[in-house]
Amino acid sequence: MADTVRIDKWLWAVRFYKTRTRAAEACKGGKVKIDGKNVKPSREIKPGEIIEVHHNYIKRTVKVLQAAQNRVAAKLVPELMEDLTPAEEFEKLEMLRKVNSEKRERGAGRPTKKERRMIEKLKGKGRLF
Repeated sequence: MADTVRIDKWLWAVRFYKTRTRAAEACKGGKVKIDGKNVKPSREIKPGEIIEVHHNYIKRTVKVLQAAQNRVAAKLVPELMEDLTPAEEFEKLEMLRKVNSEKRERGAGRPTKKERRMIEKLKGKGRLF
């Protein structure tokens, strides 16, 4: 493998983003930083650099261990990067999942039209009056 690789290609290779285009858009949108500075998709990275990626409502911090030109299997990702993300970020993500999830009692069936309208009103969707 090469010593350096484009950051958009590396983010795609280590499975941060599903496509390289999305990785490039994240770089252009200011969601990827190195040393606190936004990076362009063409920025070359090398082993040892620390990258901050704002992904799925949390800020992930990773250290580049190896450059990768091609997408790798999920089992091989730990060989390419070290995850330095604090546990608080993952707790924040879990809290968001719990807050945004809906729970209906088992056997309650589908909501009636009236119940659905109340749910939409609580969520801030639907008609206002």
